[in-house]
Amino acid sequence: MFKTTLHNLARDDRGATAIEYGLIVAMIAIACIAAFDKLGNGANGSLAGVMGKIGSVLF
Repeated sequence: MFKTTLHNLARDDRGATAIEYGLIVAMIAIACIAAFDKLGNGANGSLAGVMGKIGSVLF
C-alpha cells in the first residue's frame, strides 16, 4: 500500500504548472530588482553631479 502511494505521488504532475509559473515569476522579479538597483545607482550619481553643478552656479 505504501509503495503504491509513493508510486502514485511520483507520477502525479497536477501542480507542476503552478510551480513552473511561480519559478518564472521569481526569476523575473530577481532580474527586475537587479536591473533597478543597477540603474538606480547610475541615475543617482548623475543626478548628484547635475545638482552639484547647479548649486555651484547659483551660490
